Amino acid sequence: MPVGLLGRKVGMTQVYNEDGEIIPVTVLEAGPCTVLKLRTQGQDGYEAVQIGFEDKPRRLVSRADRGQVADLGSKRQKARQEAGVEPAERPGCEPKRFVREFRTDDESHGLEVGQQLDASVFGESSHVDVIGISKGRGFAGVMKRHNFSGQRASHGVKRVHRHPGSIGQSADPARVLRGTRMAGQYGGARVTVRHLKVVRVDVENSMILVRGAVPGPNGGYVVIRHMNKY
Repeated sequence: MPVGLLGRKVGMTQVYNEDGEIIPVTVLEAGPCTVLKLRTQGQDGYEAVQIGFEDKPRRLVSRADRGQVADLGSKRQKARQEAGVEPAERPGCEPKRFVREFRTDDESHGLEVGQQLDASVFGESSHVDVIGISKGRGFAGVMKRHNFSGQRASHGVKRVHRHPGSIGQSADPARVLRGTRMAGQYGGARVTVRHLKVVRVDVENSMILVRGAVPGPNGGYVVIRHMNKY
């Protein structure tokens, strides 16, 4: 199946393999996800499958959001039907909190709008890629952000122990070069960890155990996809 799953990072733990060795794993809640839309080349200009994870409470949902997933019988929709415009197929579910699209090469993915996807998508996969948002650390200095060693703690170094030091040249080129590592915003960015080994797939509980760490805090949303590089 060309698409992946959406889920949530539960946390890290340890499991034993068949040889009795301890393996550090990250537990991921993978699905269940609902197929919301099928993008086509003729209608949207590209091929993709849009899926959603976790229902959003009705009090947080606008009528426009509900109209994306269910038939509300609006005046505009009735007018389009009377004009002969075929309505788009809707899954008939609750709006989702986390929605993403997976690009496909053609329409031979074998999926239908409203179909439920679970952890069995990765039942035969040995490795996966996981995408998440890394922990935000705010505005950080060079020692925390770039692992600078800082300046010496000897006599003569006054209140600049964690400073970056010299950042440019004097006469030539008389400017600070672009890309110089400095203090700034650290974390809170999209991070992809490739080629994580799938240790265990629990379809009944919608859980996937992958070897190693996954970006983001516990409870953060993640995208789990099949490897695109080998």
